[in-house]
Amino acid sequence: MSEDVIKAEGLTKIFNHNLVAVDHINFSVKQGEIFGFLGPNGAGKTTTINMLITVLKPTEGHAYILGKDIAKENMEVRNSIGVVPQEYTADEDLTGYENILLCADLYGIPREIAKRRAVELLELVELTAFKDKRVQTYSGGMRRRLELACGLINRPKLLFLDEPTLGLDVQTRTATWNYVRKLKKEYGMTLFMTTHYLEEADALCDRIAIIDHGKIIVTGTPEELKESLGGDIITLGIQKDVDITGLVKKIPHVKEVRKENGSYLIKSENGEVTAPLIIEALRKEGHVVTKLSLTKPTLNEVYLQYTGKSMRDAEESPEAVFAQRATMRRARK
Repeated sequence: MSEDVIKAEGLTKIFNHNLVAVDHINFSVKQGEIFGFLGPNGAGKTTTINMLITVLKPTEGHAYILGKDIAKENMEVRNSIGVVPQEYTADEDLTGYENILLCADLYGIPREIAKRRAVELLELVELTAFKDKRVQTYSGGMRRRLELACGLINRPKLLFLDEPTLGLDVQTRTATWNYVRKLKKEYGMTLFMTTHYLEEADALCDRIAIIDHGKIIVTGTPEELKESLGGDIITLGIQKDVDITGLVKKIPHVKEVRKENGSYLIKSENGEVTAPLIIEALRKEGHVVTKLSLTKPTLNEVYLQYTGKSMRDAEESPEAVFAQRATMRRARK
């Protein structure tokens, strides 16, 4: 287990004996990588994090953080990790600086060391100018950056980020991405993050596990997952209503041809190379191309391929999510 910062084996969480939130999942996270759980609300992402950070006890299975058993060595686990939760936890009546010092106290960090680290972290997240302002005056983006600073006060080897940009505008989300990249590049930190934003997982994660209904469906790098779809999609339309399937199949790099709603959907290993060859072959046979577009595989198409639905369709209704969270809260009491 020395090579794995996180290793989960059959990790399971069942609430009230019937609500299976996480269902026998297996995965590992390597040193220095950004590993992402991608899935809709209610997929089991936050429950998984809460087990890994020792807030929830697994119903079944095991997990290890830096070689430490989350169930038997929970204090050692907590001292080696940082957590940026989905919900804001900073005290609004305190300043940003005071909130960081409060987090340091919870870790038992001596005050003089905590003060130096607080100054460094405020500079890292660009909040130095606001360090003496009460958090109630902070914008959503500033609060998220403060949560990030608080999660780093104990200089963790592993940082958990639960939906780190939830509810943020595009500009603030991009800025948060830059902080995450900086933690990996400049500090060599390992990060485990959850998200339901496809573009976020694609932009940040070295590897992604798609999770749905508590089960991990597939794991891989963003490129591996896209390549698993089999290539680019070329959509083609021609002037005459004739069948050109046989002609197109003979063109190099073409893997599949399907006619749908008057257009041809062509799967190719390399769309940029194949598209001009298709046009040339059709021209020689006297066909006139009326439409041609090239689509690269996206993570939404990957999600659709493996789960049978798009990410948007997979999102549960607010009422269903609320009911599930209420059940979990009752179960924790």
